[in-house]
Amino acid sequence: MSKKPEASKKTDDVFVGSIDQGTTSTRFIIYDRSARAIGSHQVEFTQFYPEAGWVEHDAMEILESVRVCMAKALDKATADGHNVDSGLKAIGLTNQRETTLVWSKSTGCPLYNAIVWMDVRTSSICRKLEKELSGGRTHFVETCGLPISTYFSALKLLWLLENVDTVKKAVKSGDALFGTIDTWLIWNLTGGVKGGIHVTDVSNASRTMLMNLKTLEWDNPTLKTLGIPAELLPKIVSNSEIIGKITTGWPITGVPISGCLGDQHAAMLGQACRRGEAKSTYGTGAFILLNTGEEIIRSTHGLLSTVAFKLGPKAPTNYAIEGSIAIAGAAVQWLRDSLGIIKSAKEIEDLALQVESTGGVYFVPAFNGLFAPWWRDDARGVCIGIKVYKQGSHL
Repeated sequence: MSKKPEASKKTDDVFVGSIDQGTTSTRFIIYDRSARAIGSHQVEFTQFYPEAGWVEHDAMEILESVRVCMAKALDKATADGHNVDSGLKAIGLTNQRETTLVWSKSTGCPLYNAIVWMDVRTSSICRKLEKELSGGRTHFVETCGLPISTYFSALKLLWLLENVDTVKKAVKSGDALFGTIDTWLIWNLTGGVKGGIHVTDVSNASRTMLMNLKTLEWDNPTLKTLGIPAELLPKIVSNSEIIGKITTGWPITGVPISGCLGDQHAAMLGQACRRGEAKSTYGTGAFILLNTGEEIIRSTHGLLSTVAFKLGPKAPTNYAIEGSIAIAGAAVQWLRDSLGIIKSAKEIEDLALQVESTGGVYFVPAFNGLFAPWWRDDARGVCIGIKVYKQGSHL
């Protein structure tokens, strides 16, 4: 009786990698063909608060955090016996939205720190536009789905154009590039000053206040009204297509970047939200998005109209309405870093369980204003109901 041949050793391991660049940390996760995480690493980076209401990031530090996370995740997966070097087939990218950066195309250096989405330094620009434009705060809503707010990238870019001399000079000489964090990362991953690809995806572009929701292109009348040069802006692509390959000098090389979405849009897609379904994500802030299918819904209750996702250049576009809350997990960070009530985020649950209720204590963490549905950048945090016997656990 002949002996059955042994099953050949599996040599076709397939992996995909995911860059998750958030507001307070960066992660890189490697998944196998069963969507099981087989290696990951996370790095926190510095938050800068140069003035009240201002929040900035060092774009070079973010870049380095991506590099470190890639290398460490690869090391962990390899140490566990996974042949990631030959099996990694594609990279996807998700990122904190709206955070705005301008850099030099000739040197690759940022011309100013990245201005973070929750930064409110542009409040005076917002008030000025609201007074000058016929539609007031909602002047651009019909085109881009967004009210005039400190939240969105266009206002941050205007501030840079008006207040930073190095940005002014670079724009005048044609050496400036604008982008949100996805654009910055992709440009550097694909070559930087040596031919880096200057792109953004439709979900991130829909958060700038500059993209027409119907055409999915930069809106020329809006650019003209705001005085923003079109040549600064990246090309808009879909959420699922090969954008370019990672160049040499990174822990991973030659692997295609095959997808990019803003973090909340990626969460909606990851939760498989179909039309009429919603997801809520709690991170630095809290964001509820409802998939409205291929229809753009205009909210009359202070919600945003935005792109949900577009899974390919010729795929239909799904839209969403969104309720955005600026501070959620950031309040836990505040309890840890500013008040010292806890030493680590994981202590928050045990502390809360020490009391049966809040005891009438109410805390509104409007550190940098209120988003949906109020859109009041002049609002500030408040804590009420405090009595002498109240403790940190009530808060």
